[in-house]
Amino acid sequence: MRLTLLLFSWLVIPFVMAQETVSLMSKLVQGGFYVGLVEPGTEVLYQGRSVRVSERGRFIVGFGRDADLQQTILLTAPDGVSEALKLSLSKRDYKIQRINGIARKYVSPAEKVLGRIKDEGQLVKSARQYDSVLKDFFTGFDRPAKGPVSGVYGSQRFFNGEPRRPHFGLDIAGPEGAPVIAPANGIVRMAESDLYYSGGTVIIDHGFGITTSYLHLSKVDVVEGQNIKRGEILGAIGATGRVTGAHLDWRANWFDVRLDPALMMLDE
Repeated sequence: MRLTLLLFSWLVIPFVMAQETVSLMSKLVQGGFYVGLVEPGTEVLYQGRSVRVSERGRFIVGFGRDADLQQTILLTAPDGVSEALKLSLSKRDYKIQRINGIARKYVSPAEKVLGRIKDEGQLVKSARQYDSVLKDFFTGFDRPAKGPVSGVYGSQRFFNGEPRRPHFGLDIAGPEGAPVIAPANGIVRMAESDLYYSGGTVIIDHGFGITTSYLHLSKVDVVEGQNIKRGEILGAIGATGRVTGAHLDWRANWFDVRLDPALMMLDE
C-alpha cells in the first residue's frame, strides 16, 4: 500500500496545490506536527483518534512537548488495505530555570479560588475540542503581535525544588494596549475578559482540531461565534490574570495536544 499511496500523493500534489493553498509544512519535532496527504477517502487513525481528512486528502496530527520520538499513524485506504505510517521526531532541549526561596503564597493558588480555576479550565478545554471543517490552518500563521520574544514554548521553572507546569506558549513582549491580530482566518470559540490565570482570553478555531489562544489581553474586541479574518484585531496586549508584566502569551493546540506556535509561523 505504501507504493500506491506515495504514487498517488506524487501525482495529485500539483492538482491539490492548485485547489487549496497549503503553506504549513510538517515539523517533525516534539511540539510539532505532521501535515499529511493521502488518497481521499482514506481513514486516518492516530493514538485511538479518528483524524479528519479533507476532500483533497489533507490531514494534520500534533505532537506534545514530551512526545515519544517514534510515532505511528494508521492508514486504511478506500479499498480496505491498511498500512502503518512510521514517523521519527527530533528531541528538543527546553530551558529550565530553578528558583529557591519563593513564598508558598506565590506558588500555589488560595483554596477559595480552586473551584473557579477548575470551572474555567473546563471552559477552555471545551473551546479546544472543535473538529470543524475549516481549513484555515493550512495557510500557516502570521505573528499576532509586534515585539520581542520574552518566553518560549517548553520552558519550565522549579520553585523551591518543585516543578511547575511547563510553559506552552510563545510570549511576545509589548506595551499594554498594543494591538493583537488574528494570524489566520477562523471562528472565535472563546472570548473572556477575566479568567483567573490568563485574564483576557480569546481562542480561535482554525479547523481540524487546530486552535490558537491569546492570553492576558487588556481588551477583548471579538465575541464567541464570530468569524475573524487574518489581520483583523482581536484584542490588545495586557497584564491581566496571573502575570508580572504586559505581554501576549500565544498558544496553539491540536485538540488537547499543546503545540509550539513558533513552528506554525510563516516567517520562522
